[in-house]
Amino acid sequence: MSTGKALLGLLAGVAVGATLGVLLAPDKGSSTRKKISKKGEDYVGELEGKFNDFVDTITKKYETIRKETSRMAANGKGRMDDALTEATGSMK
Repeated sequence: MSTGKALLGLLAGVAVGATLGVLLAPDKGSSTRKKISKKGEDYVGELEGKFNDFVDTITKKYETIRKETSRMAANGKGRMDDALTEATGSMK
């Protein structure tokens, strides 16, 4: 499942939960609103943590790929230099 779909599903779940909480709450409205607000903040904090973990993972993968690409390019350049030297030497 893509991250966008997961985020959309999470937000839809929060909205449905908040609506049901207001409709079925035995507490006063102000108390219910405070509870919903607190839950919303909890969900936002959790989502923020997961997003930061996702960004960290992507950053690490990017750095690994970048380093590997640089290593491969340097290796390829060395082989090309060797081949040119060999070709030039055989022409003489």
